[in-house]
Amino acid sequence: MRTGFVGSCVVGEGVRQRSRVVCSASEDASVALSRRELLKSAAAGIAAAVAAGSALPDSAIAADVSSIPKGKWSRVNLPFEGTLFGKLYFAGTILGLPSHPLVPSDELGCSNPYYVLFVHLGKELTIAFYLSDLSFIPQEPSHGWLIGTKGSVFETIDYGQTWMPRSFQNLDPEEEINYRFQEISFNGSEGWVIGKPSILLHTRDGGKSWERVSLSPKLPGDPCSITALGRESAEMTTTAGAVYVTTNSGLNWKAQVKETIDATLNRTVSSGVTGASYFTGSIISVLRDSLGAYIAVSSRGNFYLTWKPGQEFWVPHGRDSSKRIQGMGFVNDDVNKGIWMSLRGGDLVFSEPNPDILKGELDFKKVNLKSGGYGILDVAFRPGTDEVWASVGGGQLFVSYDGGKTWSFDKQLGKVGALLYKIIFVSKDVGFALGANGVLLRYSAA
Repeated sequence: MRTGFVGSCVVGEGVRQRSRVVCSASEDASVALSRRELLKSAAAGIAAAVAAGSALPDSAIAADVSSIPKGKWSRVNLPFEGTLFGKLYFAGTILGLPSHPLVPSDELGCSNPYYVLFVHLGKELTIAFYLSDLSFIPQEPSHGWLIGTKGSVFETIDYGQTWMPRSFQNLDPEEEINYRFQEISFNGSEGWVIGKPSILLHTRDGGKSWERVSLSPKLPGDPCSITALGRESAEMTTTAGAVYVTTNSGLNWKAQVKETIDATLNRTVSSGVTGASYFTGSIISVLRDSLGAYIAVSSRGNFYLTWKPGQEFWVPHGRDSSKRIQGMGFVNDDVNKGIWMSLRGGDLVFSEPNPDILKGELDFKKVNLKSGGYGILDVAFRPGTDEVWASVGGGQLFVSYDGGKTWSFDKQLGKVGALLYKIIFVSKDVGFALGANGVLLRYSAA
């Protein structure tokens, strides 16, 4: 998934059309003033209120203007005031600007207060972020951590019903806001975080304190996934296809594969793997199952690769469709139960159980998910059940109650209004959907 800025709204490949701009001002005011003038007027009004010592209305800082019906999935309100974004209200030092108020996000037609507008001297600077991953401590199932872009970090101690803003002690605010934290993993009290620009953080006490682990400048590629394995142990992959394991808290790393994906493709490109000759040197969507097997998709979506413990090299696989790969994963987090693949245009296919990931091409069968042409961003299986959820472009969730054979749109939830990049079930009864503009949905079993 690639995201980018078009005008004032964040868009992605799963979005069909540009978001509609909505103004909260009256119809007469909208006619009289341009949108920029409305924003300036709002900013001036808030600044005057602050100068007079008045409190800002809730809608200006932390109001959640979304209207998602309550049900199995519900919106979680992330606290705004304690984050780096909220602190921008008090001082613009992070951006090198003087203090200035934040304009309510609904001026842009966006439903979350984290999508804020910083108005300064008539210039608009849009700050948007998305949530990327979360992990709960197995021995403390109520205790978890949530991370995202723009240095966003949150902690929960009540199974994810409420979250508190946090920051890593060894990163100052000016540095932290530039990081895009990508993955977090806990095993016992040992936890690991990776992000971009390349950074690796480690905790031994469930997140009470964090230390930065040095990464070698000779590391092939950037860290793209991390899995906590136990006491002082973790497994890390890079965008070049390297797989490393540490057993001493990151002081030393042992390679698990003999060569990078570039080198593997140089040996195998003549074997006819479709798209391998267009390999750009990096991989995306690196996923690990509970047994240690990996799936990686090339950055162009031309082909994919698999690896499992004991193999010396990645095995490249050509796709059996003219459509490019958008995402892949494991059925019930187990390669022996099958693999799913989403393709551009909204197609979803499943492999048979016990796929032979050592052979060149795997057989997939298309399932009947009518996404209307929207891309399928993620698929997650609710543990211990036949319930499967799929995140579809346009802020939609689809559900299957028969293991993925038939699908239906979740009408009770409706359209969220933001792309949902990842669905994670931390148990049979609790799950989360992470999305753009700071959107977080929580699944609670009926």
